[in-house]
Amino acid sequence: MTNALRVALVDPNDQSRESLKQLLEMIGEICVEGDCSRYELFVSLVEQTQPDIAIINLDSDIEKSLLVIQQLNLEAPNISILVTSKTSDGQLILKVMRAGAEEYLTLPIHQDELSSALARLRRHRPMVESEQQQDCEIIALAGANGGVGTTSIAVNLGCCLAEKPQNSVAILDLDLALGDADVFLDLIPEYTLADVVQNVSRLDIDLLRKSMTKHQTGVFLLPRPVDLIEAEFISEESIKRVIDLMKESFTHLIIDVSKSYNELDKVAMEAANQVLLITQLDLPCLRNSVRMLMNFDESDAVKDKVDIVVNRTGFEAGQISLRKAKETLNREIYFQIPNDFRTMVDGRNNGVPLITQSPKAGITQAFRRLVDQLSQKVSESPMIAPVDEAEVRGWKRFWPGVHQ
Repeated sequence: MTNALRVALVDPNDQSRESLKQLLEMIGEICVEGDCSRYELFVSLVEQTQPDIAIINLDSDIEKSLLVIQQLNLEAPNISILVTSKTSDGQLILKVMRAGAEEYLTLPIHQDELSSALARLRRHRPMVESEQQQDCEIIALAGANGGVGTTSIAVNLGCCLAEKPQNSVAILDLDLALGDADVFLDLIPEYTLADVVQNVSRLDIDLLRKSMTKHQTGVFLLPRPVDLIEAEFISEESIKRVIDLMKESFTHLIIDVSKSYNELDKVAMEAANQVLLITQLDLPCLRNSVRMLMNFDESDAVKDKVDIVVNRTGFEAGQISLRKAKETLNREIYFQIPNDFRTMVDGRNNGVPLITQSPKAGITQAFRRLVDQLSQKVSESPMIAPVDEAEVRGWKRFWPGVHQ
């Protein structure tokens, strides 16, 4: 019964509880992990059995039942809640739904009604289970300078990853002031990161997915807030919660960090499996890349994850050579993305990713090769020169607002 829904239920009435258990046994692919006759003990039972669905009968004590629903929402947000009751009062149903229940069935329950309710609760479970068979790969993209193409790489990388049917991909836009991933995909999201963190206490996988906007390529986007002032209410803890839930729901998470490198960006890079430092072959970008690498090296949670991606290679004859860039950075170049200004600008202005705009173009094939390289985890070991402590004040100096 690998696909069985695991259920736990509470009902102080022995007769109705046993009746419900018998009904559940008649439905295929249901496993009753535990049942309880006291509301006070049910949360502990849920913690022990970790079911997919909690079934709560209200009739013995409505107030205690509502408290249990609220507590489960806070302490076990990934568990779906189904409520049963003899009462069909609309005000009570509204209270129950506001407390966090997803389904409400009026007693007596017929087998087909219960089966349909469980099917609705199951609707996202097969997807989540199949995705959890492999760990989520979190890839943070950091730009060495403004305008180096970090967002265009994030969006097109995500769309190319989503081409593979086994992948489910999300993009998180952490440039809270000037992020424009939604523009690159020509999306008008109904919800933003600010809306999600406002409900972070009751956030679960299903609610998170409903709050994201899905592109026709299959990529899910969680964009930056609309109002600049909303960014002030997004904390490190809320970002950690969002990232943790995305890890449970997707095989790949692409995070486009901001150029301010604030505490939220730090959280994202520490959570990532790989940090791609996007640079170009010009002096300002390489100078900033050296600064960033030195500071990243001061963080045990980041330093071994960083790889260099050079964007727009072959842009002009005056570019610094790759050999000189490697000498300057004391690192191997992980990947190069060729310059194709016209194709990239056409796609960006039309809000269409490269795999749709120009599927056969050389730059599109480069992104597909990058996907293959990331999938195979082919990365050269970084070669880092000794750092002069007199020149570098470390990670704390790099992050604004953090003082020694």
